[in-house]
Amino acid sequence: MLNKEIASYNLKEITSAVAVYNGKLLIEEYFNDANRNTLHDTRSAGKSFASTIMGIAINDGYIKNENQTLNTFYNLKEYANYNVKKDSIKIKDLLTMSSSFEDSDIDSESPGNEENMYPTENWVKFTLDLPTDPAKTNGGKWDYFTAGVVVLGDILDKNAPKGLEKYADEKLFKPLNITNYQWQYTPQKVPNTAGSLQMTSLDYAKYAQLYKNNGVWNNQQILPVKWVEKTLTKQIEIPGQDNQFYSYLFWNKTINYKGKNYETYYCAGNGGNEFIIFKDLPLVVIITSKAFNKPYGHAQADKIVHDYLLPAILK
Repeated sequence: MLNKEIASYNLKEITSAVAVYNGKLLIEEYFNDANRNTLHDTRSAGKSFASTIMGIAINDGYIKNENQTLNTFYNLKEYANYNVKKDSIKIKDLLTMSSSFEDSDIDSESPGNEENMYPTENWVKFTLDLPTDPAKTNGGKWDYFTAGVVVLGDILDKNAPKGLEKYADEKLFKPLNITNYQWQYTPQKVPNTAGSLQMTSLDYAKYAQLYKNNGVWNNQQILPVKWVEKTLTKQIEIPGQDNQFYSYLFWNKTINYKGKNYETYYCAGNGGNEFIIFKDLPLVVIITSKAFNKPYGHAQADKIVHDYLLPAILK
């Protein structure tokens, strides 16, 4: 039924659907010229990798913890619009998109909107130059903030041995046997943690399954259990959304199916790209899609899960 809907273009621009149930590959389907070896541009779903690598770096002692403040990494007085509030912005505030920077990717007029960042020569400088918002407190209010994730990538690049790219490869990708992937880069040639980390659908599935496994892969603890627990916890409420939350660069929502609620944590990217981890079901789902900037992108992903995958699994 799902294949028919995609083939008849009732579900548009879907490129893959993968489901892993009880640790086993249940569904692996490709559409619209994609195949098992296709590297998908999943846009902001790639942000979540910055959180994963941050958890590993904290565990390795290269970063103290997520409560470390920006002023321990940068001399903030050297940047424009210095305000004492900047000194107390924590890594956690950037992970949960709740810093006091005057930022909003949702508001096109916001100084910190990501579209203002991309044309600049130095995205980290752009971010640290931003003014603070008098109405915001650090950790107080969620507002989608791509530029803050770029700063997290810069912190990792400066503090991880041999830089972010080699560290991520050695500590995360090689243990998962992920060898075919492609970063995008900032103007400073640092991996762009804002998104568009391209991988195959099966490798995204390994990444999601790593969280389902409490950070273990092939009997090796890749990601600390505590970091997985913090990530699969509702850290901050998303204003204006019905019972939706955000954690450490992962989204949270509850899916109601046949009167029962199923909590999920997921990575999300423009176009309807989602890597979904069910908290109380042994299920992860990967949906890749090219419906970029289309209003139906994420609604289609929700429909695939609710109308096709869950009925097949929860018979």
